[in-house]
Formats: sequence, structure tokens, C-alpha cells
Amino acid sequence: MSGRPGRARPTLAVVGATGAVGTVMLDLLSTRDDVWGEVRLIASSRSAGRHLRVRGAEIEVLALAPEVFDGVDVAMFDVPDEVSAEWAPVAAARGVVVVDNSGAFRMDPAVPLVVPEVNPQEAANRPKGIISNPNCTTLSLIVAMAALHRAFGLEEMVVSSYQAASGAGQAGIDTLYAQMDKTAGSRMLGQRAGDLRAVVGDFGPFPAPLALNVVPWAGSVKPDGWSSEELKIRDESRKILGMPGLRVTATCVRVPVVTTHSVAVHAVFGREVTRSGAQRVLSEAPGVVLNDDPERGEFPTPADVVGTDPTWVGRVRQSLDDPCAVDLFVCGDNLRKGAALNTAQIAELVAAAL
Repeated sequence: MSGRPGRARPTLAVVGATGAVGTVMLDLLSTRDDVWGEVRLIASSRSAGRHLRVRGAEIEVLALAPEVFDGVDVAMFDVPDEVSAEWAPVAAARGVVVVDNSGAFRMDPAVPLVVPEVNPQEAANRPKGIISNPNCTTLSLIVAMAALHRAFGLEEMVVSSYQAASGAGQAGIDTLYAQMDKTAGSRMLGQRAGDLRAVVGDFGPFPAPLALNVVPWAGSVKPDGWSSEELKIRDESRKILGMPGLRVTATCVRVPVVTTHSVAVHAVFGREVTRSGAQRVLSEAPGVVLNDDPERGEFPTPADVVGTDPTWVGRVRQSLDDPCAVDLFVCGDNLRKGAALNTAQIAELVAAAL
């Protein structure tokens, strides 16, 4: 609902409505509480004229242009960085509050980086009219880590990610399925160097075969051997938690999973943290599901988590060598909370204040 009694419900624009994240966004708009009046669907000129079903109605997709933002209150951008960099300021200049899912503005000090379960108050501080949505890998872990930070005082994270093919977009999904088709039925692949590369042929957006393999690289090249995904986890976690000196080390690995990122975390705190203490905090944290009974085979996996909204946590252990450290395993659907859901939650925060 709008924040002002009697006021018309705000108009929403979804930019990138036909993409992988946009498709999930339309499903969320159709299943979450309906706080919106008009919904406009916007995409590139190639997709203009298509009709997509939202909230039980068929809506025509409009071509991205300045005038499509006239009368819009909030716009959710689910487009590549370069498109957001060009068009988000255009929308903001027309009075639209932009919630951007790209990486174009995340580290801009004048653009808040918001996770509603962690720092919702930052959504009101938007001097450029733009709010940024964190990277999907960061979102897979930050809700759980923020809850533990509030309880025990986080000082350091060592993170290893296991990132799904869909993190590379539709091209990543298509590449994994194509490689799976080519490798199906063979028991010899992977036993001799070079065989798998020869059979799969096209690596798509990945630097090595993904089927029957893991690839210790995600993102673009950064200085000193780091990848952009690894630095995003560090820099975005610091900004969301308001901890510019937080020590973070990340290694990002792509795995042959279609959707849902997983993260193994070694976290060091300022106070002693027991397994039961960490479990208690996580069990009470909004947006977190604790699934942690390994003796009975209960812990989160991508196959269990895909299509769900929360952050799932299991394998919680107190460090054997440090009473102030815990280890845990986190799973989150990278297309839902990792992208579309968090964007929708931010937009709803804005709508409630209009």
C-alpha cells in the first residue's frame, strides 16, 4: 500500500522484463502482496511489442526510451551494467526512484547498497535517486552474516563460493545444458587431460568446461590475480555492514549447478561464539532458514533451495582452533533473493514511504 491514505498506488516500471532475472521478477510481482498500481514492462527494442502476463493480465512490453518513465514512481532495473549506467540517471532525472540490480552504481558513495533485512534505513538516503542491489553472491551470505555480526561482532570472513551457471546469465545456463548433453553417457571423460575440453567444445561464458568440472574463476580479471566476483564480496560486504575495515578474503568457483549459489564461510568474531549460540541467532534471524542436523543428513543444498526465497544455513560449527570463530555453509537462489527478490523488497520499501 502507499504510505499516504487516499493516494493512488505508485506506478512501477520493470526495465529488462524479458531477461532471466526479469522473468523471476514478474513471478514475484504476481505472488507477493500487491502494492503497485500500473506496472510497465520495458525492454530493448528487440523485445518491444511482446506481451507478458503479470498479476493475471497481459501487458505489452515497451521499448526503452526516456518518455516511458513519465509518470513512473519506482523503476526496477534488471539489465547489464552499461545499460543501467546510461539509463538509470535518465529515469532518475524524471523523478523516478531507481532500484538497480546491476553493478554500475554499487560502490558509488552517493548510492546506497541495500539489503532490507540488514540496512533498510539506507533506502531513504539516495541523493542520486538511485538505490543499488548487491551482487547475488554477496546476497547469498550477507543476511546470515549480518545477524551473526549483530550478536557477536564480526571481524573477518574467509569465503569460498560455489556459483551456479545462471550467475552468468542465460548464456551460462544454455552452455551448461549443451555441455551436459555432449558428456552424457560417457564414463571415460575426465580421466585424461584434455578429453573434456575436446568433447564439450564451446566453453560459452566460462574459461573452461563446466560440465563434470569446477572452474575456480567467476567474473572479470582484476589486479594481482583477483576476480571481480571476489572483490565484490569484499567491497559490498563492507559497505552493507558499514564496516570499511572488515577483513574479507574470497575465492569464487563456478560449479555445474543451474541455479542457486552456495558459500562456505569461516567467520571470526570479537566475542566467543559457540555452535549453539550461532544456531540460536540464525534460527531467529529474518530471512534465514536454519537447516542444520548433519547427523540426520539435514543441511542445505542447491537442489533443495532453488525456487525459494530465504537464505538457508547449515553445517554450523565452532572452529576447532579459535573459540571466536565459526564455520558454516550457506545456500541462496541467485535469481530470487540474489537478484529479483531483494530488488522487489527495496522497491516495496520505497513505495511504502511515498
